[in-house]
Amino acid sequence: MKEILKKVRKYEIEIRKFINNSYQGDYKSLFKGTGLDFDDLRLYNYGDDHRSINWKTSAKEDKVFINTYKEEKEQSVFFLLDVSNSQNIGDKKKINISKEIASVLCLSAIRKNSQVGLLCYSDRKETFLKPDKGNSHAYRFIKKLYNIKNTSNKTDLNGMFRYFLNTIKKKSLVIIISDFIDKNYNKSLKSLSGLHDVICIHINDKTEMKIPNLGLIEVENNELFNKKWINTSSSEFKKITENTFYNDPNEFKKFLKKINTNYLEVSTDKDYLKDLIKLFKIRNTNR
Repeated sequence: MKEILKKVRKYEIEIRKFINNSYQGDYKSLFKGTGLDFDDLRLYNYGDDHRSINWKTSAKEDKVFINTYKEEKEQSVFFLLDVSNSQNIGDKKKINISKEIASVLCLSAIRKNSQVGLLCYSDRKETFLKPDKGNSHAYRFIKKLYNIKNTSNKTDLNGMFRYFLNTIKKKSLVIIISDFIDKNYNKSLKSLSGLHDVICIHINDKTEMKIPNLGLIEVENNELFNKKWINTSSSEFKKITENTFYNDPNEFKKFLKKINTNYLEVSTDKDYLKDLIKLFKIRNTNR
């Protein structure tokens, strides 16, 4: 757990440093930026935006303070994490990358004084954490995320979106992290995007989308744990894989654009830090 915390803290600081550099003016907070109404003061933390420093108070107290604003204080951020067994694939498992990304962005949201909540879902609710703020809540979030023990291996994205819609009525920033290997969830995702501000982070493993022609082999369903023999050289098998995975995510991206939802693709074979930084720019160009 210590190594995980060390890594996600490092990544969160790297993101803040990059965004706060003066020459990166087009990158702002993924979460609500500085509002107009002053709310309170807090001690400066390494990586905070130096433009928020309250120099008058800092000079009096001999410590560095920054201004916080009501807009920051009022935002709720919810992470919807797909923890089905389709995420347990690849050398760098998609679920591990998903958990790390959720943890890094949780720290970023907490830093902006947002309330942060968590829903982990397979084909049922696995973990739910009510939104709260503060560093202790961030560590509780990360601990709960990494200690999860599934009661099911199946996927039901439609069920996850419906559960959230029925549970959370207050408008929130909703960050969905999934491989999106499922069907019949477009309608509920559209409803979710109509009521909340939604970002879809699509976790891909390139190896599972490029299955070689191996002839007749025995394969196991990672969620149902049943085995069957298939011919990987057949046109039928190629059609199944094309319908299962988004080899070209353009169709999915078009749908999300139509429902005013941001999209980011993250591949397990690359360092996701640059992708997360890219997400901040995507958010600002679409506002």
